[in-house]
Amino acid sequence: MIVLKTENLTKTYGSGESKVIALDNANLSVEQGEFAAIVGTSGSGKSTLLHMLGGLDRPTSGKVYVDKKDIFSLNDESLTIFRRRKIGFVFQSFNLVPTLNVYENIVFPIQLDGNKVDERFVGEVIHSLGLEKMKKRLPNQLSGGQQQRVAIARALATKPAIILADEPTGNLDTKTSQDVLSLLKVTGQKFSQTIVMITHNETIAQMADRIIRIEDGHIIKGGEPND
Repeated sequence: MIVLKTENLTKTYGSGESKVIALDNANLSVEQGEFAAIVGTSGSGKSTLLHMLGGLDRPTSGKVYVDKKDIFSLNDESLTIFRRRKIGFVFQSFNLVPTLNVYENIVFPIQLDGNKVDERFVGEVIHSLGLEKMKKRLPNQLSGGQQQRVAIARALATKPAIILADEPTGNLDTKTSQDVLSLLKVTGQKFSQTIVMITHNETIAQMADRIIRIEDGHIIKGGEPND
């Protein structure tokens, strides 16, 4: 089942001679449970694409469907709610709340939405990511790799339709990067989670099920599951 799809997604900035086409009729689809990596050099449009997929920025034209919902048909308030419930984010900067401990950071988005925490599921996620002994620690008491594991747990905890990972190992050393990505992949498989990750690192990208390549705002390879 296709859980994420774009149709002729286009994003331009400026006008006239200063017009920049960041995305040009980008089409892709991702199946449920798939781990896809979007690869491109700096300026290729991969970050712009990820922001569109996550509803963080609106396109100039084109559509994004998440869980069969045309997300840009929603107004800003409804989109914010949809994003919180259906899309998990893992950023290069871990974005943990410094005054909350590990457990509180993980369940924070659920509580923000006014929902009851599924203690059993969250406990399973925490166990899978090796965070049991760190639940009461504050972010500044953790290493970079540990903080990123907390960010992954937070993204998984809401049971989103997709997880979008933006250069998730950009602030980590090589060994820690591989460890974190292995955990992301294993936990994604365990919980049947769909993951879309952008990276400029070819070695990291090889861990994905499929590589989607983007150049100058065009998806040139891997846009479809069988491409």
